[in-house]
Amino acid sequence: METRRQSTPPRTAVRRLALGRLISVTGGAAAYTALNFTVWDRTHSPGMQALSLLLTFGVAGILGPFAGALGDRFDRRKVMIASEALASAFFIGMVFAHAPLLLIVLAFGSAISELPFFSASRAAIPNLVEREDDIAWANSLITVGVHAGIAVGPLIGGLIVASAGPTWVFAINAVSFLVSLVLTITVHGRFVDPEREAAEGESEHQGITAGIRFLFGEPVLRRMSLAWLVFVLGMGMGMVADAPIAESFGTGATGFGFLIAAWGSGSVLGSVAGRWMTARTEPLWVVVGAAAIAVAAIGVGLAPWFWVVLVSLLVMGTADGLTIVAENGIMQRRTPDAVRSRTMAAFEALLSLGLFVAYLVAIPLLRAVEPQRVYLLGGIAAAAAAIMLVPLLSLRREAAAEILELEPEAPGAAAWESRIE
Repeated sequence: METRRQSTPPRTAVRRLALGRLISVTGGAAAYTALNFTVWDRTHSPGMQALSLLLTFGVAGILGPFAGALGDRFDRRKVMIASEALASAFFIGMVFAHAPLLLIVLAFGSAISELPFFSASRAAIPNLVEREDDIAWANSLITVGVHAGIAVGPLIGGLIVASAGPTWVFAINAVSFLVSLVLTITVHGRFVDPEREAAEGESEHQGITAGIRFLFGEPVLRRMSLAWLVFVLGMGMGMVADAPIAESFGTGATGFGFLIAAWGSGSVLGSVAGRWMTARTEPLWVVVGAAAIAVAAIGVGLAPWFWVVLVSLLVMGTADGLTIVAENGIMQRRTPDAVRSRTMAAFEALLSLGLFVAYLVAIPLLRAVEPQRVYLLGGIAAAAAAIMLVPLLSLRREAAAEILELEPEAPGAAAWESRIE
């Protein structure tokens, strides 16, 4: 446990972690783009391509709960450092690998290595910040880094592959993880709740599946999980339809790039806007964000012109960024520190499995209907998810009651007291 004298100022700590996420996610997105292109270029095998996607993007759904257990069992800062160091080592190995199968195996190792960092870092946020009001700000900043990296990384990877080859992408990514590792090492603070008693955590939340049990045992988190599962089953099919939609409008690869850029730009804007959320407004933005995504997806499905598709995806990305910040805050506030990492990992695993099913269903669906119609189905699923999430609006009253209890003289407290009564 770090002492207060050694601690990095909370906002500085979050900024360093967010910068590290931006650097490493950008490098990782570039590297996985290079990997998938290289595997296809060298094999022209749909089976190898599917194996590459499954063993990189699909690992969270299978191994996430196991990785999450590390963040609750050991010092989260050390878990994060070890995770980044090991992932960097695998990417260094990819620099010297040439056989497609070996590249996939090494990428699988890197994907597994990254998982503990994700759940441990998200679980640590409520402990690192100085005030509870800073949780949304911290989630927003880190989400901005992640989404900006996802938006920019594939473009960088594609450019470097075209000009210098995939080996350089893997090398640059290894360096990006080392830079993120150094930033993480410089962060000192409370990554675990200092008031948490080990005995209590062990008695109530034993085992790797404790996160799954808590996720489905806590009413609010259970509702969120089931709603987002419905959401990703629909919107995951829409993701598969992106390239066919670009082709149907005659825009080809350039149009596909604009589709990804529109969504990515929106997600960054939404993540930035999320910094002003509070415990009272987070439930509202989860519901509004899901509804906005539904409207935007339907807009894509009915769009007569390509620019309407781009505007709809910009709106969709913005709403998605907002919902991610809000959902993280709700989960972090409602989950005990002793099981927070495993709960976060279980939630991500559930959504990853939902995406995997959606990808499989989308293949025959795209053969049967036009690609825009797939987005219509996604919009219907998002609307159903929004309806499922409406009861979360009652959490605003709960948050207001807590404000009155903790700060009865706070500005606006009297107004909220009258609303509660």
